[in-house]
Amino acid sequence: MPKQSAGILLFRGHGPDLEVLLVHPGGPLWARKDDGAWTIPKGEFTADEEPLAAARREFAEETGVALTGPFHALAPIRQRAGKVVHAWACRGDCDPAALRSNTFEIEWPPRSGRRQSFPEVDRAAFFSLAAARTKMNPAQVDLLDQLARLPVALDPHVT
Repeated sequence: MPKQSAGILLFRGHGPDLEVLLVHPGGPLWARKDDGAWTIPKGEFTADEEPLAAARREFAEETGVALTGPFHALAPIRQRAGKVVHAWACRGDCDPAALRSNTFEIEWPPRSGRRQSFPEVDRAAFFSLAAARTKMNPAQVDLLDQLARLPVALDPHVT
């Protein structure tokens, strides 16, 4: 069975003014990567965890922001390595500069015997849909297309 992860595509605005929140992975392996490296806040979950609960947990861990919804289910996508990403769109706003991410530990530099901690997410930003297409992992671009078709994203009177 392929690995699965769950995440939330936070958006603000309507129609042509839509913006989405993307996060940049932290750590030395991602430090010099930009276009194609950004992602929705997401993380893996186990078979006994409800995917939306995992998505909300991961969003809070990677941004420091707890979302209450409403959440709009998007169709799952499959990334190049086979991982299935379950995602929900949620209207909201936050200050990307106030990001507070959890950390992870790895041996760095490799084979040095030294362990270092790095933030799981080193920065976040809101992007227009056009800019997000360039910044985000290409396998996740379909999530933007799905968001752009949601009535809640198109019409300011729909909640």
